[in-house]
Amino acid sequence: MKEWMLSEAEGYEILAKYDIPVPKFKIVTSAEEAGDVAEGIGFPVVMKIVSPQIVHKSDAGGVVTSIGTKEMAQAAFNRIVSSAKEYNPDAQIEGVIIEEQAEPGLELIIGGKTDPSFGKVITFGIGGTLVELLKDVTLRILPVTEEDARLMVREINSYPLIAGYRGSKPKDEETLVQTIINVCRFFEENEQVKEFDINPLRLYESGACAVDSRVIMTEKKKKVKTVSRPDVPLEYFNPRSVAVIGASDEPTKMGYAVMHNLLHFPGQLYPVNNKRDTIQGLKAYASIKDIEAPVDMAVITVPAMHVPKVVEECGEKGVSIAVVITAGFKEMGEDGKALEERIVAIANKYGTRIVGPNCLGLIVPPRGLDTTYVHQSPKPGNIAFLSQSGAIVNTVVDWSLAEDIGFSAVVSVGNQSDLNFFDYLRWVERDPHTSAIIMYIEEINNGQAFMDVVSEVTKTKPVIAIKSGSSERGSQAAASHTGSLSGSYDVYMEAFRKAGVVSVHTLTGAFLAAEMLSHHKRFPVGTRAVVVTNAGGFAVLSSDYAERYGIDLITLPPDVVEELDKFLPEFWNKGNPVDLLGDASERRFEQTFEVLAKHDDLWDMCFVVGFPNNILNSEQMANQILKLSESTNKRVICSLLGGDSMNRGRKILRQHSIPSFEELDFTFRVMGRVLWQQFRVKAPGLFN
Repeated sequence: MKEWMLSEAEGYEILAKYDIPVPKFKIVTSAEEAGDVAEGIGFPVVMKIVSPQIVHKSDAGGVVTSIGTKEMAQAAFNRIVSSAKEYNPDAQIEGVIIEEQAEPGLELIIGGKTDPSFGKVITFGIGGTLVELLKDVTLRILPVTEEDARLMVREINSYPLIAGYRGSKPKDEETLVQTIINVCRFFEENEQVKEFDINPLRLYESGACAVDSRVIMTEKKKKVKTVSRPDVPLEYFNPRSVAVIGASDEPTKMGYAVMHNLLHFPGQLYPVNNKRDTIQGLKAYASIKDIEAPVDMAVITVPAMHVPKVVEECGEKGVSIAVVITAGFKEMGEDGKALEERIVAIANKYGTRIVGPNCLGLIVPPRGLDTTYVHQSPKPGNIAFLSQSGAIVNTVVDWSLAEDIGFSAVVSVGNQSDLNFFDYLRWVERDPHTSAIIMYIEEINNGQAFMDVVSEVTKTKPVIAIKSGSSERGSQAAASHTGSLSGSYDVYMEAFRKAGVVSVHTLTGAFLAAEMLSHHKRFPVGTRAVVVTNAGGFAVLSSDYAERYGIDLITLPPDVVEELDKFLPEFWNKGNPVDLLGDASERRFEQTFEVLAKHDDLWDMCFVVGFPNNILNSEQMANQILKLSESTNKRVICSLLGGDSMNRGRKILRQHSIPSFEELDFTFRVMGRVLWQQFRVKAPGLFN
């Protein structure tokens, strides 16, 4: 699609229409004209090359500042044009822009880009020549409210420079907020603006000025209409009968593994194979149409070239949903894409819904349904896991068995030719067995539609997401500063935050967050925390991790310290974290928890950190933690550190939806991610 960049003058003109402060300016094409125009604008002035091929003007010697006389303006014109031609002999020189030289001020950047998934995104932060080096920026997906704009201003680490730092006077924050709002309006109302940045926007004690702007345009896109469709009926994922097409007795074939995993399915199971009379002890059918009884679900494992015919037969049979395990479709190129579109068209003709193709399948453990080829079926539980990677599903299921984690549903979405993330989200949202949802995401094509759906889901059930691709290096090819500052991964993180999705980096963190948030006390109501432990070293580490991940450890008031003094050893640390010392008994923990519960207006969450010893076993500690959790509406987060000796306590806590973390840093990191989603806390180590 054709793209072009507005000249700086064109950029100033369009920004001025939206009350964005810009300097006086004019483009000239000769040295003589430069002298006259500069004199008319008033000295000092700045002069810059105007060329579509020269993006970074300073690098080309195309910028001269502090021009104070007519003669200096004439000389600057000749020098700029000469330097630009030397820098890029093929560059088209349209002239030189002369601008009123803005007074020095705090240099900021306001920029925008059009993300391929989520649409228009606005970025704000510290600007100037070091913008990419400092990367002190924040972003929002449009639309942006006045409250969003105010929060953006205060979120950057350099906000003290705006508020007034070390005796310097505060800058004009109100003008800055209004400028951000005006810039957002400009970006929203001009569909052809693909990307832009105002860098620097100089902010003063009174007022501001957009000293430089870069606006990249593109041809208008045809708007793609999002067609709403009804939710998939729950019974489609709770079939009474399943046919495996391509079922096999040969252990090396996919049809064998899928059939084997379905042998424990409590409903009717029909193997389909036109070369065998029986498969794995069950009567086989040459075609699904030969089965006398109704078939609710079909699992297809035959080669890709045969899938269209099989889907046609499924449609004729009245199958509600077909799980196409087979690969060889759009992931293989244009021919595969055409084949995939063909099977979707056939399915649509009959109203048959498709999972996949090119997927591992789906598992509904509470129903005893496993259409995949995983090594061993997972246990029933209350977590739904939706994944764009079949390999991740395989690994997670295997890992869950050792960790005693169960699922309400497991879905490998595959190519999403028909059913997609939205459909599965709506399903597990309505599923009575599901209390929390985890998503492994590689790419979302329609980000706005995703946000609309997941924003509704998160109102009733927590959604945790792992997004791959945080290491992408798209900034090297960025056409603007904004393009390099707000990468795709950053936009996903903001989209998740805006939609109420908790983002985590690891699978272990995802499941611990899911277990924690599936509890009726889902989110902490604030960032204030107290830590209780029987290990001095872990108390110190807890302080470090809390600060790193944006968790505020409260200072215990004197009256609370006095209450604790009544039963704690006289040499306890009298602070937070509360160190009960290595000889802490069950009674010491119990008394401490009673005091904290009585004063739970002081804190929003309590971290309990224990280690194995002969004085207090893990079961005793777990029982006291449960008593604390039952005596307060605030969140209790546990770290039972150590090996197998702590497993009994961990199991007791898990049975009551209180997960126990086995790594202290991990405990605070996961909680920090939850708090960032809720309160956008500043956490220096959270995204490192």
